[in-house]
Amino acid sequence: MSSGVAGECLTTRSALAAALPWLTRHAVVCANGHISRWACALGDRPDQFYMIGSMGLASSIGLGIALVAPERPVCVIDGDGNLLMNLGSLAMVGALAPQRFLHLVLDNGAYASTGNQATISRRVALEEIARAAGYRCTARVRDAEALVEWLGRFAVASGPALLLIETVPDDGGPAPRIPLATRALAARMQAALTAGNSSARAERS
Repeated sequence: MSSGVAGECLTTRSALAAALPWLTRHAVVCANGHISRWACALGDRPDQFYMIGSMGLASSIGLGIALVAPERPVCVIDGDGNLLMNLGSLAMVGALAPQRFLHLVLDNGAYASTGNQATISRRVALEEIARAAGYRCTARVRDAEALVEWLGRFAVASGPALLLIETVPDDGGPAPRIPLATRALAARMQAALTAGNSSARAERS
């Protein structure tokens, strides 16, 4: 499934600004670099984890969360360079098939954090690789209207689902650096997941 409608080009910042309001119930894991920095600047939450330094591993961490807390929806916000570095995670997600797993890939065709060197994502259909690996729902979008339309579908779909969002590099500088250390980020995510699990058990009792 895909959307070929072309509207105003999305940047990392504008794509995240459109997507984050749909993810308030999700535990969110953001890829390192500009994605994490913009997600934090646009609306930091205790249940958002920002990768710092470990390129490619956001999807693996998100999968781990989905497996240990299956009642909590999980969203991984990835970049094309990050995902290309760890394509094996697509196969693992497809094989284990967490039902409440949403994978957003912001594809600007570049390694933005190191100078916008080109990736190969424009020649490799990452959403098709995900579909072949076992993701139940995949799509590609190019503008904010299509992004919101598909997020509305995928946020409630039985996953795993992957939505590739074509973007262009942001104008100007990146958002500020993450103001929290990695251990603090991990601790608050763990606390948020524990609180969420307790709430879910209380609702069932």
